[in-house]
Amino acid sequence: MTRPTPETLAHRANPATVAAAASASAVASPVPTSGAGSLVRSLEALGVEVAFGIPGGAILPAYDPLYDSKVRHILVRHEQGAGHAATGYAQATGKVGVCIATSGPGATNLVTPIADAYMDSVPIVAITGQVARPAIGTDAFQEADIQGITLPITKHNFLVQTAEEIPRILSEAFHLASTGRPGPVLVDIPKDVLQAQTTFTWPPALDLPGYRPTLHPHGKQIREAARLIAAAKRPVLYVGGGVLKAGATDGLRKLAELTGIPVVTTLMALGAFPDSHPQHLGMPGMHGSVPAVYALQKSDLLITLGARFDDRVTGKLDSFAPDAKVVHADIDPAEIGKNRHADVPIVGDARHVIDELIAAVGAGNEKNSYEAWWATLNDLRERYPLGYEEPTDGTLAPQYVIERIGELVGPDAIYVAGVGQHQMWASQFIKYEKPATWLNSGGAGTMGYAVPAAMGAKVGKPDTPVWAIDGDGCFQMTNQELATCALEGIPVKIAVINNGNLGMVRQWQTLFYDGRYSNTELGTHKHRIPDFVKLAEALGCIGLRCESKDDVDKIIKQAMEINDAPVVIDFTVGKDAMVWPMVPAGTSNDEILFARDVRPAFEEDDL
Repeated sequence: MTRPTPETLAHRANPATVAAAASASAVASPVPTSGAGSLVRSLEALGVEVAFGIPGGAILPAYDPLYDSKVRHILVRHEQGAGHAATGYAQATGKVGVCIATSGPGATNLVTPIADAYMDSVPIVAITGQVARPAIGTDAFQEADIQGITLPITKHNFLVQTAEEIPRILSEAFHLASTGRPGPVLVDIPKDVLQAQTTFTWPPALDLPGYRPTLHPHGKQIREAARLIAAAKRPVLYVGGGVLKAGATDGLRKLAELTGIPVVTTLMALGAFPDSHPQHLGMPGMHGSVPAVYALQKSDLLITLGARFDDRVTGKLDSFAPDAKVVHADIDPAEIGKNRHADVPIVGDARHVIDELIAAVGAGNEKNSYEAWWATLNDLRERYPLGYEEPTDGTLAPQYVIERIGELVGPDAIYVAGVGQHQMWASQFIKYEKPATWLNSGGAGTMGYAVPAAMGAKVGKPDTPVWAIDGDGCFQMTNQELATCALEGIPVKIAVINNGNLGMVRQWQTLFYDGRYSNTELGTHKHRIPDFVKLAEALGCIGLRCESKDDVDKIIKQAMEINDAPVVIDFTVGKDAMVWPMVPAGTSNDEILFARDVRPAFEEDDL
């Protein structure tokens, strides 16, 4: 039987993969080269524009042909930065991100960004050097079993055994990363394989027995979903990041407007449905809007599209949406029924699922107005709008800073967030109108994600403003990549929300540990260690500082006018601001707090 090539598999790939396959030029006859040369030629044939990495002993043979390649290599300052940059590039562009590291500690430094990409279903290919094959298993210098280490956090991984198989494995890695449910793939290549002589031939035949992602849903399940939608009185479209990954945002809007059903978008789906749309209730979950949380809790039908019933959305699982039937559509069959029983399970790509739901619903009964349901939800919108209190001590409110960044920079920019309070405020107070304008670490919650991810996003979208909203704790983990940005001409904007503390941990200590602030003060307020303006300048960036509300707009506009260098703004804010609403961990969403000790009354008579 003839094995498939990238071209014959293209109909199952996403648009980025199809474009890469189409642009790949076939080699008329085998070309003599080394394994390293074959690796670089494979990257070129796959349409790779950029790779983020650091050379070292085991991977060094690959860096020699890379010197002459059209693939741009960006020399990062830490391998973790390479991995997050590849993720940011992939999230912003929809293409596969590429990172490169050497063996041992170089490879293990990629573990965190690989785990991060796995949790958030981001297509990256990590290429690592390995000690020579005879030394594997001998505890050789800089040896680590990175294939074994990353087995639980990759969609698939490879240990290359011969130079001849490099083109096939690279092609398979890119295909696996970008099709079906996207995710990270690792390719580990021993040094002697890179040095071996071989021939390069393109395109290779792929060998992926059993890998057949289901894109089109079963018609019977679609009809059953349409029947439940027609019968529902309190339905909700519960939208996850899978809708963005499938390029299904136009279809989502059409389905929502056709049915009149309220929409909630998870943290990973912000921008999939316009924040300004009257049917959008906001983000559900631990720090979601009250109407969104309430809508899920009191729904009688959840139409779940590309979401996975994450614990940060459901709260205490057995109390989540107790009266709701569930239509659950996901391209990964393992997600369906994993956390919540699905009355109608639908395996398929979100774009095809939504398109077929539109056809099925449109062919059914007349549109339901859901008047009583919307009356309740609109009442909650009025009673519990997102907002914040100005600090009583005269300090700068972090929410105000983030809100003004969103308003002045606008909805066409890409916003990248670290993890913590600033992440939640950025999800709440910036309005997301378009897909691929909000990047963050959702599943893994990786501090240090923002700066390198913003770098990768800006490389992928050089003509789009990229703003990172970071915390002073997160910023100190990966800010060395600003040196990379300065040297490589990547003019990102970094807004450091500097509250002098690990803010989200401090919030929990305030609420649940009687204000015993154990090891959460960072010293960036009291001692200005480090001084972020001086640090920015030392890293080749422009450093600015803002400490008063009166200066916020002026400083943001000043940063917006600088487009030839990275900019870091130290927004020195108060330390006691909290993220509201909040569902305390391990409790029911019915226990949502709108502000400290203020709880919405989720009563049956509200309906």
